Amino acid sequence: MNKDQVQGKAQDIAGKIQEEVGKVVGSDKQQVEGMKNQVAGKTQETLGDLKEAVKDATK
Repeated sequence: MNKDQVQGKAQDIAGKIQEEVGKVVGSDKQQVEGMKNQVAGKTQETLGDLKEAVKDATK
């Protein structure tokens, strides 16, 4: 597991929390920001997965 995978997962989870908080307080802006953070986190996590796959393939 590399830092991109860890940071991406953390950002994804934070985005989920932010989205839920936005729902609870009725803030569309907060919900959208949460969704954006989830997408960014998943993208970073996927990049980390790709880096790991390349690293494993070159061993």
